[in-house]
Amino acid sequence: MEPLQHFGRTLLLLGAVLIAVGALLYFGGKLPFRLGRLPGDIVHRGQHTTFYFPLMSCLVISVVLTLVLWIINQFRR
Repeated sequence: MEPLQHFGRTLLLLGAVLIAVGALLYFGGKLPFRLGRLPGDIVHRGQHTTFYFPLMSCLVISVVLTLVLWIINQFRR
C-alpha cells in the first residue's frame, strides 16, 4: 500500500472516531445511563473541595472499547 493511501485511510478512521465521540457527547444526556454518574463512581464532597473519580464509568468504557477492538481484530484476519 502506498504511503499516501495509508495516510488517507488513517485520516478517514480518525474522522470516524471523532464523529462517534462527538455524537456520544452530544446525545449523552438522552441515554438511559449517564457515564460519569453510574453507581460505583466515587464522589467525595468536602467543605471547599470535591473529589470525583468515575471508577465504574472507566470500567464500562474499558470493556466496550475492548469488545469493539476485539471485533475489529477478528474481521481483519
